[in-house]
Amino acid sequence: MWLLDVNMPKQVRALLGEFGISAQAADDRGWGGLTNGVLVETASQAGYRVVLTRDRLFSESAARALRRFPEFCIVLVTIPQLRGPEFLSRFRDAWNRDPIHPVAGQLLHWPAA
Repeated sequence: MWLLDVNMPKQVRALLGEFGISAQAADDRGWGGLTNGVLVETASQAGYRVVLTRDRLFSESAARALRRFPEFCIVLVTIPQLRGPEFLSRFRDAWNRDPIHPVAGQLLHWPAA
């Protein structure tokens, strides 16, 4: 199961569902106020294996979190901040070119530049 950080549009859940991926939003789990490292720990303990975020600062805490939870993958989504439909369109286009392939223990930048 994948988790959407608070800075990801919640509509991404439905889009991921179209690709056969189950996802939930951190806010919907009551985790909106958790710091990055605590979010990874909490999500990992709840059975999540991937978090999608737009938070570039997440990468600073990612190395420590991934050492503690090597089965986890953090995906930094680099699509610019856009209004909902435009962001979803760009996300879908990027996915169709190169879907996200999580790698345990790694921070991935997606889509690749």
